[in-house]
Amino acid sequence: MPEGYSPRPIHLSLLLGLALSLSACSDAGYGTPPPVAITAQAQLSIRNADPSVIRVNSTYYSVESDGNNIYSRAASSVNGLASASRTLIWSAPRNMPNVWAPELVRDPGTARYYVYFASGDGGSGQRTYVSESASPASGYSAPQLMNLPDGKWAIDGTSFFFNSQRYFVWSGWAGDTNVEQNLYIARMSSPTATTGARYVISQPRETWERVVGNPFINEAPQPIKDPNGQLHVVYSANGSWSDQYCLADLRLRAGGDPTYVWDWYKSNGCLFGSNRSTLMSGWDPTLYVNGPGHHSFVLQNGDIGTSPPAGSSFPLAYHAVPKGTTYSWSNRMWYSGSFMWWGNITYSRSNVPGATTNTGYSLKFFE
Repeated sequence: MPEGYSPRPIHLSLLLGLALSLSACSDAGYGTPPPVAITAQAQLSIRNADPSVIRVNSTYYSVESDGNNIYSRAASSVNGLASASRTLIWSAPRNMPNVWAPELVRDPGTARYYVYFASGDGGSGQRTYVSESASPASGYSAPQLMNLPDGKWAIDGTSFFFNSQRYFVWSGWAGDTNVEQNLYIARMSSPTATTGARYVISQPRETWERVVGNPFINEAPQPIKDPNGQLHVVYSANGSWSDQYCLADLRLRAGGDPTYVWDWYKSNGCLFGSNRSTLMSGWDPTLYVNGPGHHSFVLQNGDIGTSPPAGSSFPLAYHAVPKGTTYSWSNRMWYSGSFMWWGNITYSRSNVPGATTNTGYSLKFFE
C-alpha cells in the first residue's frame, strides 16, 4: 500500500452524496428507499484485484493470488482482512503460471471448501482448476483441472446451488480466439465436475458494455438469490484495464431455466460504475473510486440463499482504483462496501424471443 493511502472516515460530502443518490432514485420513479445504514467506503490495505470473501459463523475468510500463489486471510470483519496476515494455501509449479482470480466456495452438499481459479499461459491456454479442503483457511488439495464442456478458455468460475441443482458459471470464449468473453453455465454432478453441455447466458452485446473492447468483456459472475427467490448473476462488464469497468445484473425470470438464455434479463446499464453515461437510469456514479468491479457478495457460508431481505444492507467486497490515481492494474485496491435489494425494477430487451420486459428486484451498491 503506497504512502498516503488510508481508509477514509465518514464526512459530510459522502453522506450528502449518497443522500442525493437515494433521492434521485426516488424521484426517478424507483420508490421511496428503505432505511439503510450509510458508512464511509473503506479502502483496504490489500493492493490486489478480484476479492473473494465469505463469512463462516463470525469469521470472514478471503482468498487472493499474486499471480503465482494463492493465499487466504481470516478476520472478524471484512475491514479486518486489511490487517490480517496471509497464509499460503497453494504455490504454483512451473507448469501452472498466471494464477488468476481464486474464488472461495463452501459447498452445502459436502460441507467442504473449494477454491476455483484459472491458470495457464496467460493467453489462449487459461483453464479452470479446483482445490478442496475441510477448512476455509488451509489444508487444500493439489488442484485438478475442471473438465468444462467444450474445453475452451475459461476463467472466473464459481459453483452454487439453485432449486436443488448444483451449477457452475464462468467467463469464457466461444471458440479459440479472443473476440469476446461470454458468461456460460453448466450443471454439475459434484463440486469438481460438470455434466452435460455449457450454455451461454450473456454476451457483451449492449452498447454500454462495449465502450471498451478488444476483447469485449463479460466476466467475474457472482450468483445470488433475491427476496422473491429469483436467481441473479451480477457480473463485470467492459475491460478491467479501463475505468469503464462496472457491475451489471442478469435476472432469471420467475420459474425460468438457468441454462436457457432467453429466460435471463439484463439490466439496462451498469448498476455500479464510475461513468454516468453507462449507468442504468436512476443509478449514480461512484464518488471516490474509478472502475469498480470483480466483486464478492459477502454471504454466510457463501450461500446465495442467505442474501439480505428487502430493506437491509449487506457487506460487499470489490476492487477499484482511487479517484485521482492513474487507472492501471497495478493500482487496483480491495474495497469494502455494501449492497441492498431494490424492488420493482424493469429490465427490457428488444428483437428477442419471449417477453421483452421483466420486473423484479435489482440491486443498489454503496461505496
